[in-house]
Amino acid sequence: MSTTTMNRAMSRRAFIRSGIAFGGVVTTGMPMLPAFAAAPALKVYSRTIEVNKRAARVFSVAAGNGKKGIFANEGGRLTGALLNATDEPLQMHWHGQIKAPFEQDRARPGGGAVSPGQADVHDFELTAGTHWMHSHTLSEQQMLAAPMVAREKDAGDVHDVVIMLHDFAFRSPQEILAELGGSDAHAGHGGAPSSKAKPPPQSMPQMQHGPGMMHAMPGQGSGPMMGMTHANDVRYDAFLANDRTLDDPETVTVEKGGRVRLRIINGGTATAFFISTPGLTARCIAVDGTPCQPVEAPAFPLAQGQRIDLIVEIPREGGAFPVLAQVEAAQFVTGIVLSTPGATISKLAATADKPQGMVDLGFEALVRATGPLSQRQPDKAFMVMLGEEPGYRWTINGKVHGEHQPFEVRRGERVEMTFMNPTMMMHPMHLHGHHFQVVAIGGRRFPGAVRDTLIVPPHAPVTIAFDAAQKGAWLLHCHHLYHMATGMMTEVRIA
Repeated sequence: MSTTTMNRAMSRRAFIRSGIAFGGVVTTGMPMLPAFAAAPALKVYSRTIEVNKRAARVFSVAAGNGKKGIFANEGGRLTGALLNATDEPLQMHWHGQIKAPFEQDRARPGGGAVSPGQADVHDFELTAGTHWMHSHTLSEQQMLAAPMVAREKDAGDVHDVVIMLHDFAFRSPQEILAELGGSDAHAGHGGAPSSKAKPPPQSMPQMQHGPGMMHAMPGQGSGPMMGMTHANDVRYDAFLANDRTLDDPETVTVEKGGRVRLRIINGGTATAFFISTPGLTARCIAVDGTPCQPVEAPAFPLAQGQRIDLIVEIPREGGAFPVLAQVEAAQFVTGIVLSTPGATISKLAATADKPQGMVDLGFEALVRATGPLSQRQPDKAFMVMLGEEPGYRWTINGKVHGEHQPFEVRRGERVEMTFMNPTMMMHPMHLHGHHFQVVAIGGRRFPGAVRDTLIVPPHAPVTIAFDAAQKGAWLLHCHHLYHMATGMMTEVRIA
């Protein structure tokens, strides 16, 4: 079947008439999911959860077995249909899936959207590691996102625990954009902010404040306290780990003396976190799904779109151990609990004693890839200047998306990009379709992590390198998705 045929949109009726049996994800070394005639590999639909004791209408992305997301072994494939069972257009991005063909990712220039009741058909090998899928239309904050985990062949005897973090608001993305004083600048590549998975109109919820937490005020244009370094320009009602707050956290049963691999995904739309494991020593063994040399730290920064894999060892005497995610520059905390059978689980506070700091490159400077790029001089080198303009407009090299000048390269070329950030906010920069290596912070060169999303703090130049592997026009954007939506996105065109 050709790529064009595999990627075509099919109406639900035509999909059923086709008689194709889609068995979900075909995996290597584990049983196939059951095959049901006309059953999609993935279905996106609306559901209701409880947040802060209120009903919240959100999305879900579930496999044929009803489990959220995709879980397979290295070498497995996503084979089958992605069915849009919602009542609005869908644009899905396979974040970190560098083996996904250009035509099979809707988050591309001119990619369009899957109409309600229709499906895209996909077939590609899953990229090993901890990755994820999400919309490209601001509905991540309404949980239109899910894990895509292909367990590594060398993962060993370890208990995998996936944690997906979200920032959540009862307000719609359009309401938040209006509060920020911005307007959507990227709908032309396939969609507009999601609006329908929300409760009926209601009074504005009470603003949550915490030390170090700053917020944009309606009509202020360029965000909170322009000219002053800040974080968290979007006001959220809750922060969730696997759909739950710390008032009622998910509890995962683990074995005494066992090893646990925490696969943590920051699915937040506009929020960075610091990850900690009180009572347990955590070692980072992978970032953005790619192995790295082990690194220990008391807390690990995790920007929007990034993933981190941590190994922890449960004491032989057992117990209950929280895995916490604290909001950058704030006291808000979410997380889950690892518990051995019979352990007493204490009530956890949803606010920390003091605010966290700002995410920076301190941890990044410590990480070394286990599989770095080969030594090679770059064929092309670019400066990527991030910018902020009045009217909540976020730019790359002085242009918003739609006015942008693409970066032109040829397949097989080694490309270096140096990000400069004179703005007052951190920007997590993400490149579609490729992994890159961090090769310099400031003027210091080193063989850093292999990633797909990079923290670029204010006034701290960072250089990445990658080999242009797949033809196409690949998006490069800030993963603070309100910054992306209001302009901070461009293209890397590979001829």
